[in-house]
This record gives sequence, structure tokens and C-alpha cells, in this order.
Amino acid sequence: MLEKTQNHLWQLLWEYDPNGLIAVDSDLIIKLVNPAFCQIFNVEKEKIIGKLATEILGNIDHFQEAWETNTVIRGRETEYPQYHLYIREFIFPIKEENIIGCIMTDITAEMERKKETDRIKAETVKKVNEVVDNQMKVAQEIAGLLGETTAETKVSLLKIIEMVNQ
Repeated sequence: MLEKTQNHLWQLLWEYDPNGLIAVDSDLIIKLVNPAFCQIFNVEKEKIIGKLATEILGNIDHFQEAWETNTVIRGRETEYPQYHLYIREFIFPIKEENIIGCIMTDITAEMERKKETDRIKAETVKKVNEVVDNQMKVAQEIAGLLGETTAETKVSLLKIIEMVNQ
């Protein structure tokens, strides 16, 4: 009874996990996906089970690397431009089951906010540089005018001194 309850709980977790979950074999054939994966990548489970993961995900050399080196890859950020997605991946090989598992968190909104923030920062720096350049230009113009009027004043004063001395 306990095992049945535990299996039911695992099934519920699999179904309701908001992260995309995928399991492929060592030949990169899709064995399992959860509903969140299907939603994120806009695919139907029945149509992708048994297919090469590369058909859906494109280049997944990092899955192969995790398998070949028997290492866990944590927090890898991957862009899937064909789906307009940024995904944070947690990839782990399970050698005894001949499975590579991957937990995929959609970070598209976060990356878009970061891009927008970076764009605003760049725009702000550009505007600040424009303001400083304009102030420098005005300061140079003022300095030039002051120099001219100072020279004119000096010439006039020298003329007055010359006239007084005569």
C-alpha cells in the first residue's frame, strides 16, 4: 500500500511540476516527457516519444557530454531560438537505467527583463555622454567668448593707458 501511495505521489509530482522534465536514452531517443515540457516546447507527448531529442531541441551535445563523462551539469543556460526560449537546465545521467534526465526551467521572462535592463543601461550611458559632450561644447564656447572679450578689454585698456600717458 505504501509503495502504491509513493508511486502515486511521484506521478502527481511528474504531472504537476512546472519545470519541463525529459528523459532520453544514451542514443538521445526521447523516452519520457512531462506535461510542462510539452507546454514549454509546444509539442504533443504522443508525437515526440521515440523520436530523437535533436528533432525537438536541436543541438544537445551537452546531454551527450553529461552521459560520456558521467557528470551532472547544473544550471546550464541554453537558448532555443526556434521556440524563443531561454532554459536553465539540470542534466544528469542515470547509467544503470541507460537514461539522461533533464530538468528544464523556463527563464525566458527573466532573460528578456535582463536584456531590457541592459538596453536601458546602455541608453542611459549614451544620454549621459551626450549631456556631458554638450556641456563641454558649451563650456568651450563660453571660454572662447570670455577669451575674446578679455582680449578686447585689454586692447581697450591699453589704448586708454596710452592716451593717458600722452
